[in-house]
Amino acid sequence: MAVKKKKKSTYKIQNIVATTSLGKPVPLTKLARTQPNTEYNPETFPGLVLRIKEPKSAVLVFSSGNLVCTGTKSVAQVKQVIAAVIKQLRKINVNVTITPKITVQNIVASGSINLKLNLNFLALEMENTEYEPEQFPGLVYKLIEPNATFLLFSNGKLVCTGTKNRAQLDDSMDQLLKHVKVALKNYKKK
Repeated sequence: MAVKKKKKSTYKIQNIVATTSLGKPVPLTKLARTQPNTEYNPETFPGLVLRIKEPKSAVLVFSSGNLVCTGTKSVAQVKQVIAAVIKQLRKINVNVTITPKITVQNIVASGSINLKLNLNFLALEMENTEYEPEQFPGLVYKLIEPNATFLLFSNGKLVCTGTKNRAQLDDSMDQLLKHVKVALKNYKKK
């Protein structure tokens, strides 16, 4: 599993959203009629939902041949899922001849910075934060570069979203830890 331990923080990738194009149209009605693991309601949404059992994921398939894959925990799993979709499409005589280029759009990770956090203080000390405890118990912290958004909770647990690769995720976690530690030093001075 994707578990990262570094500088008293840990995280685990929970979801990767990736897109690709098969380079040819897909007859969604035919796919929906012949494959049991599909949901297709063109009156409410133009894409077909194709559920893959292993690795557990869902793929939005559009008639243009564009795909959106969700639910995987690694790029290797995304590739497995896309291969499974291509295999299913062969059953309805849609033969994909290209190797689809996969683009990661978003990584969602959860973890902990192993510190108890005073969210009221962090909201005042750190830039780019939103904290409204009456609305939601977490503090929203946004990094500009790399683009990442964190939800921080008082028990030190966190969710990170917005990064597109492991290097950005690692960099985001390092910056978060650095900024929180600077703010906590100020807290101890007061």
